Amino acid sequence: MIPYGRQDITAQDIDAVTAVLQSDFLTQGPVVPKFERSVAARVEANHALAVNSATSALHIACLALGLGPGDWLWTTPITFVASANCGLYCGAQIDFVDIDPKTYNLCSKTLAQKLEQAEREGRLPKVVVAVHLCGQPCDMVAISELAQKYGFKVIEDASHAIGGAYEGTPIGSCRYSDITVFSFHPVKIITSAEGGVAVTNDADLATKMELFRSHGITRDPDLMTKEPDGPWYYQQIELGFNYRMTELQAALGLSQMDRLDTYVERRHALAKRYDELLADLPVTTPWQAPNQYSGLHLYVIRLKLNAIGSSHREVFENLRERGVGVNLHYIPVYHQPYYAGETYGNGPFPESERYYSEAISLPMYPLMTAEQQDYVVSCLFKAVAS
Repeated sequence: MIPYGRQDITAQDIDAVTAVLQSDFLTQGPVVPKFERSVAARVEANHALAVNSATSALHIACLALGLGPGDWLWTTPITFVASANCGLYCGAQIDFVDIDPKTYNLCSKTLAQKLEQAEREGRLPKVVVAVHLCGQPCDMVAISELAQKYGFKVIEDASHAIGGAYEGTPIGSCRYSDITVFSFHPVKIITSAEGGVAVTNDADLATKMELFRSHGITRDPDLMTKEPDGPWYYQQIELGFNYRMTELQAALGLSQMDRLDTYVERRHALAKRYDELLADLPVTTPWQAPNQYSGLHLYVIRLKLNAIGSSHREVFENLRERGVGVNLHYIPVYHQPYYAGETYGNGPFPESERYYSEAISLPMYPLMTAEQQDYVVSCLFKAVAS
């Protein structure tokens, strides 16, 4: 089976992890801060906080922004459930904004219309999570302007997007947002096995996220309620969580950072080749905005079903039967049983529904060979013709 994505682990990565195993620290040592500095420098942000997953990063980002009961978090329906769940963890309510038909990201025009209505109804969001689906950034200028107008905070869920750029600035610079979150899951652009990072330019937000990732405990006398009893002293000043990243994860992530640009460039080469090979097929290939540089975590096609003799499901199953590990990113979140009901997703969401009925993620990862890509395309030709 050709997977839709997979990690690339080199001898350099193995040596980096082995060095940690042979060191004095397996957790809370010097490598985690070094990894944080590497990510912050790469994306041109002031602060980076490494955690055990991007889901944890989204959670502490929401907590740092003060999201809580009675508040609303809005996001796109076409995302992994974590982009919405992070609001539920804080006791907030969730709503969704339909997607742009070209980028498949949260649509800024639809957002503007929904905000106008929400202002009249007195239910404006406190936080909007803008998800850079497949690595292509959202229309962050427009979203930032709306945030200033309506007073909400912005989290960029850039789990797919490290190594990309928007308006000439690295994704993660937080030029148009309060906090940006990255994922380092094995199928992502680079990996730390499991892990995530939240970046921000706000020192207060960084301090809050640092507390929330480690039980709400501090050893900083400036944050304590009284003078320390001695050098052993610490205080729990928030209700935090055990979301820390290990030294092993950080070592792997730090090693992979050396190859970030190489990986993204390879993804672009594969995507360009897909574009050429699929030009005569009844599919819509990914559109890329001219002012953006996508991380290209995923290559999503949409089937032109009116020109194909098979259904969406039949094409998908045909490819799987031929050993092509296609996937679908994503099922609209409001379809999930946990989200069913009147509280979530005041639809309709026609673009999200159309996307879900047509989308297929084709295999794409740096180690993919031309022969493997040719095989995927050959199978797709057969699947849409059957």
